[in-house]
Amino acid sequence: MRIAAGLIFAGVVSLCASGTAWSQTPATRGVTAPQAAPLPAAALAPAKAPCANPNALGIARVVEIDTTGGPGFGFEHFKQLDFLRDKEVVLTFDDGPWPLNTPSVLKTLADECTTGIFFSIGKHATYYPEILKQVAAAGHTIGTHTWSHATLTNKKLTEQQRKEEIEKGFSAVKWALGASPAPFFRFPALQHPPEMVTYLGTRNIAMFSCDLDSFDFKASKPQQVIDVTMRKLDKLGKGIILMHDFHKHTAEALPELLRKLKDSGYKVVQMKAKAPVQTIAQYDEEILKDAKLPTVSSRPVSSVVQTISE
Repeated sequence: MRIAAGLIFAGVVSLCASGTAWSQTPATRGVTAPQAAPLPAAALAPAKAPCANPNALGIARVVEIDTTGGPGFGFEHFKQLDFLRDKEVVLTFDDGPWPLNTPSVLKTLADECTTGIFFSIGKHATYYPEILKQVAAAGHTIGTHTWSHATLTNKKLTEQQRKEEIEKGFSAVKWALGASPAPFFRFPALQHPPEMVTYLGTRNIAMFSCDLDSFDFKASKPQQVIDVTMRKLDKLGKGIILMHDFHKHTAEALPELLRKLKDSGYKVVQMKAKAPVQTIAQYDEEILKDAKLPTVSSRPVSSVVQTISE
């Protein structure tokens, strides 16, 4: 039974594989590193424009997350917090930013006047910072998905290397945006090493699993993405949906998927963080060197998740 209850403390969770695998590569505190050319404040928090599509899916409500203590969301792994009402969904996209596919996803979301959370890979953010800035400018929430998409349960990684993957991911996205992203994190392959769950709790970073995985990384055609997602969603009645803006067939599936969501009576909830992540200066500096980047870049549930717009 789902419980819309109190504070989630970072602790041991079951390890469950689901997702994709990718990239590669390789330190604790100090002074903030220089930033990439910052986005204007208006681009990071744009004024909400009127929706030009009278039949758009839209946004049903906006919830603000207090990430103190590292709450977890998504019933694949975290069952303490359930803020979604029946027929509500959160759209999430992993592994971007990526040419063509991420802009295509952004266009579809804009056409439907709706929103998602983008969990960016740090390296990809350094490859395509302008695309990530487009995500921010469109008003979407940006979290991270490690520096290189390393599976953090890999026994070859030391605990320090696991921390580096997390922290460099946040620092890289901060460099790309010129501003700190949300303290929202998703583990690659949804594999959660217990010590990293605890670590993220100390860093006040929210962890995201999902309620349903579209398995778009296994699909070869857009229709497969649509069919798997709708079948699982109709069974659950609501949920956090995991997709990837890295995949072409996901971008191609999204227009029809959003139409089906609307026709079936589903509504989108936007999730925002109460405050941005606080990156660690050592990792801000490290990603500049590693990627050769230019230097200019116990509470009640009501206090964890608050509706700020309906």
